[in-house]
Amino acid sequence: MKSLRFISAEAFVSNTELARRSLSSVAHNLFPLLFKASYLLEKGDVIHDLVEHWPLADLNLGELLGGTADCGADLSRGTCSLCLAGCLTGLRDYVLSQPASYKKRLKVVDLTGVKDVEVQFCGCQQVMGRWARTQLLAKLCLELLVHPQSDAGTAGLSIEVLINLHVTERNYELVAQALLKKCRCPLKICCVAFRSDNLAVQKFFYIIKLMDPSLLRRLEVVHNVRLEMEHLEMLLTSIPFPLLTSLTLPARTFNVRRFSPEDEQTLSTIGEKMGEMRQLTELSLSFSILTGRIRKLLSPLKTPLKMLDVSNCSLNHADMAYLANSLHASHLEALDLSGHNIPDLYPSTFFKLLSHCSTTLRSLTLEDCNIGDGHISMLVVGLSSCQQLREFKFLGNPLSSQALRRLFAFLCELPLLRTVEFPVPRDCYPADIAYPIDDASLCRYDHHKYQSVAEELRLILAQANREDVKASTPLFGSYDAAVHETNSELGAFLVKSFKETLEKFTTSL
Repeated sequence: MKSLRFISAEAFVSNTELARRSLSSVAHNLFPLLFKASYLLEKGDVIHDLVEHWPLADLNLGELLGGTADCGADLSRGTCSLCLAGCLTGLRDYVLSQPASYKKRLKVVDLTGVKDVEVQFCGCQQVMGRWARTQLLAKLCLELLVHPQSDAGTAGLSIEVLINLHVTERNYELVAQALLKKCRCPLKICCVAFRSDNLAVQKFFYIIKLMDPSLLRRLEVVHNVRLEMEHLEMLLTSIPFPLLTSLTLPARTFNVRRFSPEDEQTLSTIGEKMGEMRQLTELSLSFSILTGRIRKLLSPLKTPLKMLDVSNCSLNHADMAYLANSLHASHLEALDLSGHNIPDLYPSTFFKLLSHCSTTLRSLTLEDCNIGDGHISMLVVGLSSCQQLREFKFLGNPLSSQALRRLFAFLCELPLLRTVEFPVPRDCYPADIAYPIDDASLCRYDHHKYQSVAEELRLILAQANREDVKASTPLFGSYDAAVHETNSELGAFLVKSFKETLEKFTTSL
């Protein structure tokens, strides 16, 4: 619902020229209302002028675009390029302007509230993702340093710009220069969350030191960053992260199959350093080989984890027993155990783990866990206590359409469940398909039969009045906005790496 005030604001900003001419006579407390109305109508020019003449001490995108009494719609789940470009360039021109009628009060700009999602509401469908926002802000900061009017307009001006940075090889130089010179720039880049893809380890270390790590809350080091265990120890030993709440490490950061006695001590040191992070509640270790070492890594943590991703970590019985009995178990809200043969290797400890986290667990991922038709009863018993579950993902398991129907009949009874990701039924694939299914064979199924089964499953939900549950089969994983935005760069890197590998192989021959 929209209030009469908001409808009036929409009418005002819909006439772009009139709105831009009239801003000087608009009451200061109406600027937030006009900003949201302009964002909804994709009036980038009006947003630019609103920000250029912003009369308040803070500009928080999450609060401006979130649900309000005047307009309940949450616009923060849209990253319209036209609107965000208008906002950022307006911020640059705010710095350069020399107002005669008002004093510059702006102290903090918070860009962290916008969320990158797959489906955008904006009509232009041109989005500005996290990487592009990083790129544009860095560019504008450097422009301010060389602008001929900067000295007159920026005297004594200092504005903190909170942002989630995303740095790859392609924008590294620009961002590094902006961070290196930020003490001279009136726009002070303050990194709250940092994601690094496709970057050399030396460059990763350099840019981490350029930002202020004491402000960092989320750190993601992912695709094509060769951060090994020794590098991680060096990072945590040399740089404190007092506010870090979430840490994501790249594949094979740990590999116990190559451990020496010195590596055991390195692992202990890393655990101790993570234990010093009293805010750390989210940890992703996917595709690290940690067989028999989970206790050594997690037991030093003083704060219970709320999110743990140990997918494809080759955990053994001792690891699962530790998780089931650890202080983390009763606090976990999101758990990913994908890639482990749960029914055959550790069914009893899995039951115990689910039992201990049943009152808090919101998201459970069990992809490629070899869960077959004979395990459905076990799975139902295990999940029946998880009444807070909102998301359940179990792609890649060899389940028949009949077993899926049984499981969906049970899932209807979980009152808070909203998202289900289920596998293509086993009987939709050729008889010679082996599990886990490789990427080349994922699409070799009977599409017509799958659609028929999917409709049956949705009918089960509808008959139980559970249309609020979204059920889907994203064969190649859930949507990742950051990967989607930089996939061309990541693809080029993979081709280059493959070419270099072939050249080395040819040379050795």
